[in-house]
Amino acid sequence: MTEKKDPLFNKIALVGIGLIGSSLARATRKNGLAKEIVACARSQGTRDTAMRLGLVDAIYETPAEAVVDADLVILCTPVSTYDDLACAMAPSLKEGAIVTDVGSVKESVIRDVGPHLPDGIHFVPGHPIAGTEHSGPEAGFAELFEGRWCILTPVPGTNSKALDRITDYWTAMGSMVEIMTAHHHDKVLAITSHLPHLIAYTIVGTATDLEETQQADVVKFSAGGFRDFTRIAASDPIMWRDVFLNNREAVLEMLQRFSEDLSVLQRAVRWGEGDVLEDRFRKTRDIRRGIVDAHQAGTFDAREPDNAQD
Repeated sequence: MTEKKDPLFNKIALVGIGLIGSSLARATRKNGLAKEIVACARSQGTRDTAMRLGLVDAIYETPAEAVVDADLVILCTPVSTYDDLACAMAPSLKEGAIVTDVGSVKESVIRDVGPHLPDGIHFVPGHPIAGTEHSGPEAGFAELFEGRWCILTPVPGTNSKALDRITDYWTAMGSMVEIMTAHHHDKVLAITSHLPHLIAYTIVGTATDLEETQQADVVKFSAGGFRDFTRIAASDPIMWRDVFLNNREAVLEMLQRFSEDLSVLQRAVRWGEGDVLEDRFRKTRDIRRGIVDAHQAGTFDAREPDNAQD
């Protein structure tokens, strides 16, 4: 008989209960990682939904109420809200509590949250590389983080025990954990996540600007490539607005490099330079194979089979 392990935390407070927050609630419950799970949400409808779904033991309107006596606090809202939230909850944090987050940018999070936290509070910024185009508490599922990376970006002087506890938390939910600086994280995610979303929004936006008859046929005869772009472009507009505004330098740098590479391909198409096109396509196919081999292809829904084929 396997001995049951004690929970990692007595009380976890989720500030926000959308896709990521509700998935954390489910995964925390499934893996027995906390004795008590609470959350906060501004909307009464969201609070009612979270309780109806059994996601949390209690849910509050304000972060100051939710974080009382919490051992772990996780910010799960758009990053533009972090400054105000950190300010509001700081007086209610108990000494020794760990504060982390799930934001897609990290330097701005450290800038906005860190100064508000009192002495004795441990701040370990984080970013699970997982998600879907859906949002809201009903969209979450416990398996979201299984087999996916979570990047932690501790600042110099971070308490090592706090870092170990956050690492154990993500590992227990099935994630692989990588530690890097916030600056490096923002550069890497600018090319692997932020720029692809910007391109997807642009392509789908271009399609919506076509003449009505063309637009209807685009929707009717959408091939796999365009469908993938529409899935990405269906992501939470507020979250992605905040990502681009808070990681603008890295995104603009990668966008410039992309524009230069696109000009090379544009010239190759214009002048019939097939060898240039084929060389680029072969190199990018190798990248795809590497992603498939690393089991990071397909959807982010661990409940579905990996649909990546080569």
